[in-house]
Amino acid sequence: MNSMAETYLAEAAERLGSIRTGQESAFAAATDTMQRAAAGGRLIYLFGTGHSHMLAEEGHYRAGGLACIVPVLAATVMLHEGAIAGSKLERTAGLAEIVLSRYPIGTGDVLIVFSNSGVNAVPVEAARVGRARGATVIAVTSQAYSRAAANGRTRLADVADIVIDNRAPPGDALIEVAPDGLRAGPISTVVGAAILNALCVEVAARLVAAGGDAPVYVSANMPGAAERNAVLVARYRARNPHL
Repeated sequence: MNSMAETYLAEAAERLGSIRTGQESAFAAATDTMQRAAAGGRLIYLFGTGHSHMLAEEGHYRAGGLACIVPVLAATVMLHEGAIAGSKLERTAGLAEIVLSRYPIGTGDVLIVFSNSGVNAVPVEAARVGRARGATVIAVTSQAYSRAAANGRTRLADVADIVIDNRAPPGDALIEVAPDGLRAGPISTVVGAAILNALCVEVAARLVAAGGDAPVYVSANMPGAAERNAVLVARYRARNPHL
């Protein structure tokens, strides 16, 4: 008999292997708009609240990641300075405009909003702010979860220009571990990080194929990393408050 750990890993692998199936057009549209932004000297912003903020950090100053990525990071809607307060604040109307006020998101930029439930006020409003400023908004969200949780509320999927379904179940947890139906093993972070990095890999490859140089950071422990990364930091530091 497989252990629950093996069951979770097998389920996660199956989901990762099929996440693009049926969503080819959404992946292509997301890649197209990200490539245009990178090639045109624009920026790709990453936004998430609660645990989804980890996906904004995943793309930031990342070995193998794009240097034109800027994370939107605000302690008020993260977890490390108070998980209970942060969870309440991500449901607070009007906060997204304040959080995004320090980021000059504009026409030609891309804003990727990660929200598994897809119904909390701040991510939905962030998408609206991004579109109002002229950015292309990509949502990475669970369609099943947001439909189950909406109860008449606007969903992130209703606001974004492009929607990629992470296909997480309502409640996020995958594996039933008790007879009463208790489930454990969230999947949205695993899949969300894979979606982000898959898009970035495709963008980097397209930029090189077009005869350009992909603005990809190299691990500090690799030969030539210091020189290459210094050039990229100099290029983007004035527009990335977290460098």
